[in-house]
Amino acid sequence: MTKKEIAQDFLKLAANGHSHEAFRLYVGEKFKHHNAYFKGDADTLMLAMEESTRTNPNKVFKIHHILEDGNLVAVHSHLKQTPVDLGFAVVHILKFKADKIVELWDLGQPIPREPINKNGMF
Repeated sequence: MTKKEIAQDFLKLAANGHSHEAFRLYVGEKFKHHNAYFKGDADTLMLAMEESTRTNPNKVFKIHHILEDGNLVAVHSHLKQTPVDLGFAVVHILKFKADKIVELWDLGQPIPREPINKNGMF
């Protein structure tokens, strides 16, 4: 699998309630993440993803763009907690060592009900 395919599968598995499998398959040793709301280790993030799925079982996750540059992959996606939720535009940046994810950043912006910019978020 390419790094882009690994990133895509990892995020889809995690968003669809399979975070344990996603981490088992794709996360390397000494993984760290940079979400300011959680401790920076793999177990904390994996459990938070699992809890998010329990809280929002009808979550919708759609990838719009994936870019790869060396050992980094950026994924631009639309995340909705429910099918009717406007959701967030999200960017995940994943750093790889060989074929394992060793570092992760995630940034999100809520989609406004009445956006000023008519070009859209995607």
